[in-house]
Amino acid sequence: MSIRKGDIVKITIGKDRGKEGKVTKVNPCKETVMVEGLNLVKRHCKPQRQSKGGIMDKEAPIHISNLKKIQKAE
Repeated sequence: MSIRKGDIVKITIGKDRGKEGKVTKVNPCKETVMVEGLNLVKRHCKPQRQSKGGIMDKEAPIHISNLKKIQKAE
């Protein structure tokens, strides 16, 4: 994979098209990455002792074919 953790990428396809973000996690087996603050989805969470329940925003993985590398990790 040409994209690594810490790289700055731009999303080329989807609802967040044109936005840029930093890669936080890479899954080479499925060829997906997690981008900080992008591709947010709604998830319903049950109340826990530490946190309140409700609808939370969570980052979802994006396939590497939908990304374009802007800057390498330092």
